[in-house]
Amino acid sequence: MYKQGTNKMLDSIIDGIQDKKGHDIVIVDLSNIDDTICTYFVIAQGGSPAQVHALAMSVGEKARENCGARPLAVDGLRNSTWVAMDYADIIVHIFVLEEREFYDIEHLWADAELTAIPDLD
Repeated sequence: MYKQGTNKMLDSIIDGIQDKKGHDIVIVDLSNIDDTICTYFVIAQGGSPAQVHALAMSVGEKARENCGARPLAVDGLRNSTWVAMDYADIIVHIFVLEEREFYDIEHLWADAELTAIPDLD
């Protein structure tokens, strides 16, 4: 499912989300779809804007520690209801529930393969 070398980055992102009790993690594989902006979306949610912010900080920390990666861009930290982190081939989206349900981005591409990551509760 994943490209060589991408595994470590995806694992680091998931670890960062799970480390701060993020939940409902979904990996959206866009690799077989033409003209997409990236290869994978990682989508997760937190229970509040404060948790969404903490999740984004944790993802950034794990990506730096484990992969030496820094995001090309981060948007949404001001209100932290939807934070997007661009790691080129992987874009991380962290939402509060209401924003995630409204935008429903994991279902924008009908042909995308979705992989749900179990919560660590």
